[in-house]
Amino acid sequence: MILCKVAGTIVATQKKEQLNDKKILIVQPITLDGKALGRDLLALDTVDAGVGDTVLVMQEGQSAAQILKRTDVPVHSMIVAVVDGLEVAE
Repeated sequence: MILCKVAGTIVATQKKEQLNDKKILIVQPITLDGKALGRDLLALDTVDAGVGDTVLVMQEGQSAAQILKRTDVPVHSMIVAVVDGLEVAE
C-alpha cells in the first residue's frame, strides 16, 4: 500500500458496467511528511474519498478483485482507506 493525496476526479462517459457506481480519482503518491513522490495514479474509490484527502492506495489486481468480489473487473489501484491522522515515531 502507498500513501497518497487525492488530486482530482476523473469523469468517464463510458466505463465497465460493474464500475458505474464507483468514482475514479487521481491520486498523488506522497512521503510521510506530505511531499509529492513520483507520478499521479488513477485509483478506484471504495471509501468515498474527496479531493485533498490523504488516502491509502492498494496496488494489486488480485486484492482489488477480492474487495470488489469480482474477477471480471480490470482494476489495479484502489483507495481502501482515508487517513485521519499520521504519527511517525523517531
